[in-house]
Amino acid sequence: MAVVRQRRVNLTLELPLPDSASAPGDCRLRFPLPPPSAVAAATSTSTSEHRLSDFEKLQVLGHGNGGTVYKVRHRRTAAVYALKVLQTDTDASLRRQVSREVEILRHTDSPFVVRFHGVILGPSGDVAVLLEQMDAGSLDSLLRHRGNRPFPEPALAEIACQALHGLAYLHSHQIVHRDLKPSNLLVNRSGEVKIADFGVGKILRRSLDPCVSYVGTCAYMSPERFDPESYGGDYDPYAADVWSLGLAVLELYLGHFPLLPAGQRPDWAALMCAICFGEPPAPPPEGEASEDFRGFIGCCLQKESGERWSVAELLGHPFVAGRDRSESARALRDLIAETAES
Repeated sequence: MAVVRQRRVNLTLELPLPDSASAPGDCRLRFPLPPPSAVAAATSTSTSEHRLSDFEKLQVLGHGNGGTVYKVRHRRTAAVYALKVLQTDTDASLRRQVSREVEILRHTDSPFVVRFHGVILGPSGDVAVLLEQMDAGSLDSLLRHRGNRPFPEPALAEIACQALHGLAYLHSHQIVHRDLKPSNLLVNRSGEVKIADFGVGKILRRSLDPCVSYVGTCAYMSPERFDPESYGGDYDPYAADVWSLGLAVLELYLGHFPLLPAGQRPDWAALMCAICFGEPPAPPPEGEASEDFRGFIGCCLQKESGERWSVAELLGHPFVAGRDRSESARALRDLIAETAES
């Protein structure tokens, strides 16, 4: 324990920052991947009857991971969607990502998971995934548009509850997300929270892989995912999603990533040391946050995965189950409306 404390102290030293062109904390590995034809095969049962020309692009919602997400409107019905367009013909990793995401999304049907409407194969080798459009964006974008001002506890209780219901649904279907973070939790103006972006998710029943590969965003990985051998080799992948959710909720409370000082952009080594060798992020001090919130965070951010509460247990935690439902729902809607107007 003394060694851990010493390493924790060393983490306060200045650390080299990653090149600004690279995404901080991204540690996806590159594996032998399927050819472009494999994308069409994997998505054949989900291919939409639509063509890209059926949609009018209204605005760009975001960029990342080799693709662009557009807000689009169907020309005939006027229905609005999010359209994720990826150029997969020259990037094998994207072919694997889109195949995995489509395979998972076409098996999901939950009010807490972003809805999938099909795949459109473009003539130039690009693949477009048609999704439900969440008109308030991601929790990460909400936080940034608020100037990183912390979210109030009632809104966080609502976010935690809905995200947990989404995880409960996914886990009941043997699906793990493996990249849960504020930018992958989407919201709409009605105050609904939905889990999105399954590019590194996994359907466990379809493979004997114990789920130990480095995929996802390093910053939100649990300790056992960085170093599975130190935690008995195999680990509970469902508990890893719980860690990620706890870290995301704490980030929204603090207004910055919990393991590092506000504004610091870490490199991979800094993240690994902080997560594996440091103490888990501490709940807010007593008197600053409610006991229920402090307890909830503590139940999520246990370094030993077996000591973390399960999703079902967290749904029964006083911070979630004991919240004033109307107040927490209203707090989230008000936060969304306030941010949209600013």
